[in-house]
Amino acid sequence: MSHDLDALTSQLLDAARAAGADEADALARAATALSVDVRGGALEQAERSESVEIGLRVLVGRRVATVSGSDLRPESMATMAERAVAMARVAPEDPHAGLADAVQLAQGWDIAALDLVDPDPAPDPAALEDAARRAEAAARAVSGVSQIDSAAAGWSSARMHLAATNGFSGGYARTSHGLHCVAIAGEGTGMERDSDFDSRTHGADLSAPEEIGRRAAERAVERLSPRRPRTGAYPVLFDERVAASLVGHLLSAANGAAIARGASWLRDRLGDQVLPDTLSLTEDPHRPRGPASRPFDGEGLATRPRAIVAEGRLAELTLDLAAARKLGLAPTGNASRQPGGGPAPVNWNVALTQGARSRDALLAEMGTGLLVTSMIGATINPNTGDYSRGAAGFWVEGGVPVYPVSGVTLAGSLPDMLRRIVPANDARPWLSRAVPSLLVEGLTLAGD
Repeated sequence: MSHDLDALTSQLLDAARAAGADEADALARAATALSVDVRGGALEQAERSESVEIGLRVLVGRRVATVSGSDLRPESMATMAERAVAMARVAPEDPHAGLADAVQLAQGWDIAALDLVDPDPAPDPAALEDAARRAEAAARAVSGVSQIDSAAAGWSSARMHLAATNGFSGGYARTSHGLHCVAIAGEGTGMERDSDFDSRTHGADLSAPEEIGRRAAERAVERLSPRRPRTGAYPVLFDERVAASLVGHLLSAANGAAIARGASWLRDRLGDQVLPDTLSLTEDPHRPRGPASRPFDGEGLATRPRAIVAEGRLAELTLDLAAARKLGLAPTGNASRQPGGGPAPVNWNVALTQGARSRDALLAEMGTGLLVTSMIGATINPNTGDYSRGAAGFWVEGGVPVYPVSGVTLAGSLPDMLRRIVPANDARPWLSRAVPSLLVEGLTLAGD
């Protein structure tokens, strides 16, 4: 697919001006993806997709409308622009809407330093099938596994280009390789499932299929014959696989859009203690090969490394232009944009300070409590931070997991939990949320 995305965005902007827009920005995205699924040692499904999407946001005064499509004919783009302008003229005024000023725009970025594109050619479908087969075979070889729910490998390549009437124009590309396996252990009503996956920008960094399959199977077998511990208050260790959800709740509360709506327990809390003073939560959109790395955001602003929480205190919110204007703050270069919608603040690559001890050392310190390895559902009161989630994992006695647990509910105050977390040293630094296992004292566990 060789569409000139720069030219497409220029055509959209010309069409917007001709239709009567005062300001506009345009986004074009082209993607190619391959995926292969196997089951029972045989090919179950192979898919290839190619797509091009275009999106146009127009402003008539402070009235905004967004349209998107995939018809790239000039007459279709002209019609898109006319419809967008007509919609904007009847939209309510938004005093905070508007493009970035010229002095705010990103300039002179080094896209090569981010290393977002695998130089190797796209994998052959046969190679993807082989990887999925190897993962499935490794999972089947684990004693206690009754079936493999799925084993799949995939690859994608995407390009984007953003342009606006304020003079911004820029684009970049990225690739992604992925592999996952879901294994089922046991029989009948006693079956349990678990999974493992890996996703990387460069295929050479991907875990071996045999590791993915083995880990998925071993996790499923470990979950057989679960029990429910007695209701009470216990220390809880959130395994690295699920610990990022706690940080995710903190990031949601520090999102400028939520703050501006008044729907966040972090409202008016800049500078307050939200984590232990030994911990910081940082964001690095310039991490090489990072899954969320980018040189500029969805409004053309430069991205930058920053501390969201510095030495335990809330240092910055996550802001796009609109949220920043509403709150009287400077934007942080965190606007995300898809062709079919307007900008919204999101986080890029984040990392929590790691501890000095291993997960096993924290288990030993915990003594008796719950090791959480999976979670379902979520009830988080955005205004108070009251926390309640279903959980499964392992009951721990004397610092050692002794039996699997499922069907329990954890409850507590998220702000209090976050101020008491103790991190392990097992974060995976290549993830978009690099968060280690986290020990929290004194959560309420609803069991038997």
